[in-house]
Amino acid sequence: MLRDSIVSIDQCTREDILRILDNTRKFEERPNRKLLEGKVAATLFFEPSTRTRLSFETAVNRLGGRVIGFQDASTTSSSKGETLKDTILMISNYVDVIIMRHHLEGAARYAAEISSVPVVNAGDGANQHPSQTLLDLYSIRQTQGKLEDLTITVVGDLKYGRTVHSLIVGMSHFNPSFHFIAPEELRMPDEQKRFCRLHGIRFEEHVAFTEDIINRTDILYMTRVQRERFTDLIEYERVKNVYILHNRMLENSRPNLRVLHPLPRVNEIAYDVDDNPKAYYFDQARNGLFTREAILCDVLGMDVD
Repeated sequence: MLRDSIVSIDQCTREDILRILDNTRKFEERPNRKLLEGKVAATLFFEPSTRTRLSFETAVNRLGGRVIGFQDASTTSSSKGETLKDTILMISNYVDVIIMRHHLEGAARYAAEISSVPVVNAGDGANQHPSQTLLDLYSIRQTQGKLEDLTITVVGDLKYGRTVHSLIVGMSHFNPSFHFIAPEELRMPDEQKRFCRLHGIRFEEHVAFTEDIINRTDILYMTRVQRERFTDLIEYERVKNVYILHNRMLENSRPNLRVLHPLPRVNEIAYDVDDNPKAYYFDQARNGLFTREAILCDVLGMDVD
């Protein structure tokens, strides 16, 4: 077990990932267990969230624990000028685990270094989102029956998309091939491409979102263009609707193809895709609950069995 903070997917070995995914399956089969009875979790969301916050809070409740925290930093003492350091030092006196989302890259790692209790990173800026990666890996394994030797196409905001950056690291243990589809303004950063080369991960970059690429894909991972990451709104308006997946584009795709999306979607997946059996994004979100139960038990050293 990790028995420690989880701030980045790269701190998880292949064995860590497979253990957490195996435990996720157990929680999917039986989500209500009193493993965290007597424990208190703090959800500190300095940045807006729906699925991540609610699934973490539901996970704590289904495990028999209790939740304190906030979903709007403007209601906390940070609006009075209190530093992140002081907030973490104070709250770690009250709880057994801290779940934190922050707009600054590196905030979760900093919190983990000063906290006296484990910290789970629920997303820090455009950096990492490890719990999303683990639920993505679980969704991929559930739909494909394996994690090894898959072709994954990621589409949209690859510059700021922390879910995509984390997914590359998580999949690096399983010999994937990637197609990166993005406009020039939002192409995959050099750091992630260097990581791929260092780990022998095959990838191709594209600007056009074509059916030919879709038809060579096992997992089609759509992302939204994130307005909140742009300082230039003119640039955002130029690229926000550049790629839209329509149902007809899946007509000749592989039978095993599944469409994933970390949600929320804006316009990048048309509603006519929702009824296609290859659409898996709402099931993917559901898997977030079971995965986060497994993560919480892991960092707290709880034996699921």
